[in-house]
Amino acid sequence: MPYKLSPFDTYKEYLAYKNHFTKEKYDYQRYGGQSRAKIDSFYKRKDRYFFEKMSRKYKDPEIKNFFLANFVDTDNPQGLWIGNIMRSGETVYKEWQKRNESLFYNFKQKSDELMDQYTYDEFFDASKGHPPILKEHLAGNVSAEEMCVYEKLFGYCKDYDKQLDDPVWKVVGLKIRKYLPFLNIDKKKYKSYLMNRIRERHE
Repeated sequence: MPYKLSPFDTYKEYLAYKNHFTKEKYDYQRYGGQSRAKIDSFYKRKDRYFFEKMSRKYKDPEIKNFFLANFVDTDNPQGLWIGNIMRSGETVYKEWQKRNESLFYNFKQKSDELMDQYTYDEFFDASKGHPPILKEHLAGNVSAEEMCVYEKLFGYCKDYDKQLDDPVWKVVGLKIRKYLPFLNIDKKKYKSYLMNRIRERHE
């Protein structure tokens, strides 16, 4: 049964997600969301009111998903302040919920659209710079979740790490790698759909 987190525990969750999305070596799952936060330091923070407010408003799973949604949404996780999360994070959180609740449907729709524009090879081709998949993501046409699905299916990140030496990919690539463990999908179902659609287009 969901339970309330204390303001300090809420603060620790915030730090854990921030560490996860900004530090290569920190893994939220591996460390169980632990951080080196000290309660006396917490009570000296001028922004502790926001953590108190969040702990009253949401229960444990919601707080974790709330932080996850907001850190996935930003391009600057290091600068994501709790005050900003509390002011505008509700909208981000609701949009994140909608995307995840209809992920397979959205993935099918988006993949069909993309297959009208690109072949499989073209979509992932980074030989001349940013590949179409990255450009579509930067344009807001492919969600972070869909980027993760494609990574789970085809494993393009390692190739791009070698091919793309630019700050844009470093930011996006880190986000995808950090988001992957939180996204559980039926890989067989997603890949089967794509392969069937690709075959249909070649018949």
